[in-house]
Amino acid sequence: MKEGIMKKIFLVFMIILIPVVLFAQGTAKKGKPLPMSQETQACLECHKLYTPGIVEDWQKSLHAKTIPSLAIKKPEKSRRISANKVPSPLAGVVVGCYECHGLNPETHKDNFEHVGYKINVIVTPKDCAACHPVEESQYSGSKKAHAAGNLTKNPVYHTLVETILSKKSIEKGKVIQKEVSGSTRQETCFGCHGTEVKVSGVQSIETEIGTIEIPKLINWPNQGVGRINPDGSLGACSSCHPRHQFSIEVARKPYTCSQCHLEPDVPAWNVYKESKHGNIFSSNDSKWNFNAVPWKVGKDFQTPTCAACHNSLITNPAGKRVAERTHDFGSRLWVRLFGLIYSHPQPIQGNTSVLKNKDGLPLPTTFTGEVAKEGLIDEKEQKKRKSAVSTICIQCHSTSWTNAHFEKLEHTIREVDGMNLASTLLLLEAWTHHLAEGLPHGKNPFDETIEQMWIRQWLFYANSIKYASAMTGAPDYATFKNGWWSLTENLQQMKDWIEFKKKTKSTP
Repeated sequence: MKEGIMKKIFLVFMIILIPVVLFAQGTAKKGKPLPMSQETQACLECHKLYTPGIVEDWQKSLHAKTIPSLAIKKPEKSRRISANKVPSPLAGVVVGCYECHGLNPETHKDNFEHVGYKINVIVTPKDCAACHPVEESQYSGSKKAHAAGNLTKNPVYHTLVETILSKKSIEKGKVIQKEVSGSTRQETCFGCHGTEVKVSGVQSIETEIGTIEIPKLINWPNQGVGRINPDGSLGACSSCHPRHQFSIEVARKPYTCSQCHLEPDVPAWNVYKESKHGNIFSSNDSKWNFNAVPWKVGKDFQTPTCAACHNSLITNPAGKRVAERTHDFGSRLWVRLFGLIYSHPQPIQGNTSVLKNKDGLPLPTTFTGEVAKEGLIDEKEQKKRKSAVSTICIQCHSTSWTNAHFEKLEHTIREVDGMNLASTLLLLEAWTHHLAEGLPHGKNPFDETIEQMWIRQWLFYANSIKYASAMTGAPDYATFKNGWWSLTENLQQMKDWIEFKKKTKSTP
């Protein structure tokens, strides 16, 4: 009897004791807080009162949980820092407020004195390069980094953008194009492409701690991929890695890309959602490990997102490298599908405004589809890139399935480009017969009805079909959602417009 009672008491004691011991062990295993610079401590003390959301976000980040000197020691495949050496003031402390906002003050026109510290308003890719030099170098040479300049420096694109965005008025029965406001530019095309952030003196603002003097910035806020920064650098890392957590998980999910890559002109997100890949993602993504580096196909994720195909470091489950990490998002692509009249080989460099076609225009092809002889990757490089992407595909698909997919894509590209050529020949006919005024007359080639129908042909409808083919599994986009139906209907309407104009022109 007593023995039974003693056993029960012992059992109860152990039930109570074990969790206590485990808890104590768990707490003991906790290391000391990582070292933090005095400057960052000062920032946090103040900002946790006035911008607590920023502080809480940063505290969840990997920046707050590691120091560069430890990050460098990780195995090569697992490293998220590409610098082999980090300057001593940064190496031994967590990557905090001051470590990012206090770098390179001599090059920052947006630098100002703030409660005793010299602070930059904007953290730029050049600042991030202190720890991520390879990523910064890759990105700064990409089309994304040059996205603003590729619109403003190219007179053809610039005219198209200004035609779309300008205010219009009706004067003497005609539509008159007016100046585009900076606000309109900033929240439309340039919201994704980026604009130049300029410092225009100093301004006083009222805050909870009183009046403070800060730089007056034009075109800010701004997180366009090709943002031109006050230190002269190009791009915004926060376009994909939103501050202040700078999460790799956010960057790897397609929702980030969908901010800019959606219909009607760049329907990648819309096609992805309807594809089998998108179907699997939306069903199973909660089970995936979006933070793993490297990213193991089949183990960490089941089907590709944008990042898997375009830039992530991918390995198979055994750790064998499948694709290298890159922050030049076009470097794995061999063909440029969208944004222009015809598909063509990828540009060699991100600054596409330097391209020249046979007619002397800053375009990679002529209006009739002839590819520029310089500035585009050659057949050898195209074959190399196509093979690299195929290697990703065959981690889940057979070689024959993968080859057949890309053969289908090549056929689609040729057929759709043929339809674009047909629409362009109609436009040239309209210009030749003076039914519209465009390039041959030294006039705007984008502001008349026939010209805008032609733009829809290659900028909306052709892109929808080519994306549906490239990303596979969204046949409705290839057919009816800005697809073949619209491509065919628009071509006929262009022809009907020309015939109508010819008849009315000859009528007395």
